[in-house]
Amino acid sequence: MSVRRVIAVFGLFTLALAGCDGSGGGAPTTPPASASRPAWQPLTLPVPPGGAGRPVVRDAAACAGRWFVVGGVVDAEGGTRPAAWTSVDGTTWTVLPVRPESFYGRQNVFLSVACRDGKAALIGAKVGGAHGYPRVSTWRQVADGALVEVQASFETYGGPTAVNVSRLAAGPQGWLIVGNRSAGAASWVGSPDAAEFTLVEGAPELASDPVGVTWAFDSVATSAGWLAVGGLLPVGRIDRDPAFWSSPDGRSWRRTVLPGGSEYEELQRVALVGGVPVAVGLRGGTFGAWRQEAAGWVAAGTFGRRAGAGVPAVASLVSSGDRLFAAVVDGARHSVWVSADRGGSWREAALPLDVPAGVDRDVTLVAVGDRWWLAADDGTRAGLWWANGSGV
Repeated sequence: MSVRRVIAVFGLFTLALAGCDGSGGGAPTTPPASASRPAWQPLTLPVPPGGAGRPVVRDAAACAGRWFVVGGVVDAEGGTRPAAWTSVDGTTWTVLPVRPESFYGRQNVFLSVACRDGKAALIGAKVGGAHGYPRVSTWRQVADGALVEVQASFETYGGPTAVNVSRLAAGPQGWLIVGNRSAGAASWVGSPDAAEFTLVEGAPELASDPVGVTWAFDSVATSAGWLAVGGLLPVGRIDRDPAFWSSPDGRSWRRTVLPGGSEYEELQRVALVGGVPVAVGLRGGTFGAWRQEAAGWVAAGTFGRRAGAGVPAVASLVSSGDRLFAAVVDGARHSVWVSADRGGSWREAALPLDVPAGVDRDVTLVAVGDRWWLAADDGTRAGLWWANGSGV
């Protein structure tokens, strides 16, 4: 079982790394001739200490003049350990010290990272135990720069009502995790130092109720608190409608369900573009954007199209200035798309590495100023690149 799929909750050389190929979808296809072709520049991620293995990358973040790329190392026997890298300029990278506290913490792969005031917090996991469920840990960065595992009871992220832990977000008010329990969408509210997370389970309007079954994918900090996105499966229907939730504190929530059609629709990632929330998710057989305007949320542009036998998903969504950068997998391959009008129109950008769809294959993004970074893992090798985003 892939932790990445359950948690659903990136030299002047690309890392060329040996390893076993993950099972995947159909053969990748090349971007169309109309796709933009950024001048990708490869960067070096130093090999983490702790023995031989293949580094993997799963997420990235930047704030306050500090960049982070996180993932882990997989050895020849399939064993894993956590790994993370940092930079003060986005060009030269160093390995962050990692201090696990638990048996599964020593085997974690970092899956989600957020940062505030130049400090990172992370979600990691490792499948294990009698039932093969993900053993989830959160991590925080301490004064000497090291990442330390946060101790929590098993029921905080696991237990009989656990479903998944999705994404970690940071904002002026602290930290927030969204995910799902058997009662529906849920949140975990973090202390200011990320040393403790409190589960909010069964909250009115956030959780499922007689109206329908809720599912949360992602969240972002806003001037009014937090905004979470996902979907609602109405009673008597088989397709989700897009939904979002607003909260002043991560504990009490107000639900809004957007008009949905006869096709499957949901919001999977959200980002602020010039202070305006824009969400991207599935809209039938394509990917679609939704944007918050003064009169409410409106449906924006669509892009891409489902292909192959795999499950389509939005892997990453980041913004810088007026530009949005989205990494998606359409069921056959991973691709990256750029919007300069808050999701109204999209143009594909060619990747520096072909990444077919499949287990433990990832593409993730981060953007700062007029530059953006792409971390990609095709299941056999991983790499990190940067490009100028202003001309894409």
